[in-house]
Amino acid sequence: MDEAFFHSPIGNLRIRANRTGICSVEFWDSPENRNGRSLSIVNPHLKSALEELEKYFSGSVEAFRTPTSAEGTPFQRSVWHELTKLSSGSTTHYGAIAKRIGNPNASRAVGLANNRNPLPIIFPCHRVVGKNGSLVGYAGKLWRKEWLLRHEGAIA
Repeated sequence: MDEAFFHSPIGNLRIRANRTGICSVEFWDSPENRNGRSLSIVNPHLKSALEELEKYFSGSVEAFRTPTSAEGTPFQRSVWHELTKLSSGSTTHYGAIAKRIGNPNASRAVGLANNRNPLPIIFPCHRVVGKNGSLVGYAGKLWRKEWLLRHEGAIA
C-alpha cells in the first residue's frame, strides 16, 4: 500500500492506494500531522488523485476519474457508487439514495454506509443531508461538510 499526504483547505488528507486504485482518503488530524504533498510518488493512482484533489479544491474538477479500490460490502459499494452520480452543487437525502439502489426501506443502512465511506470527497457523501435539508452526520466533522457544500455552491 502506498500513501501520500495532501494539505487542503479543510485539513491534511492521507491518501492510500494499491496497484488497482485509491483505497482510502482520511482526514489526518493526528499529532504527527504532515503538511503538503509527499515527494517522489511512484504510484500512478496517487499521482492522479493528488492532481484531481488539487483541481477540486481550486474549483476546476467536479467529478473524480482516478480508479478506486475501496473495500466494503456489496450494499456499501452500491451506496458509494450512487454517491458518485451526485453532481457537484447538489444534495440528496438518505431515503432518496435508498430508493435509487432499489431498497426504499434502507435509509438507516445508507447512513451507516455513508459513515463507513473510505473515500470522502471522491465518493461525495458530504452531499447527503437530512430530508429537511439539515447538515447531519459526517464522519469528517460537520464543519468540513459545510465547507465542502459551500465550496461546491450547494449552500450559501
